Amino acid sequence: MLNSTYDAVKAILKADPSITVPERNELLSALRNGPTKRSPADAPPSEPRLLRRAEAARRAACSVRLIDRLAKDGVLPKRRLPGRQRAAGVLESDLLALLTAGPPAPATRAKAEAREAA
Repeated sequence: MLNSTYDAVKAILKADPSITVPERNELLSALRNGPTKRSPADAPPSEPRLLRRAEAARRAACSVRLIDRLAKDGVLPKRRLPGRQRAAGVLESDLLALLTAGPPAPATRAKAEAREAA
């Protein structure tokens, strides 16, 4: 960055009353040296991520119908998408827990076999 550009930005930041001196110094330092690395402890806590049914099926390497069936059986809780009437998805954490849990429980397997026989 040119020194004249740096000086112009510095003057603009100095004239802005909404920016405190430490904030201004941090911004100028970031302009001069690049952004500082933050540790994972400084990162804000992540919100639960809602996956659409198709994305959940892609991650689980299965069909959307299987995701719907798992939701109907209560194995994978379905959540409504914000502001939508019919659209639904699953929490990423629920899907990961299901994928890392291993084979389904015997009760779930028995329900699936009974449904296939019908």
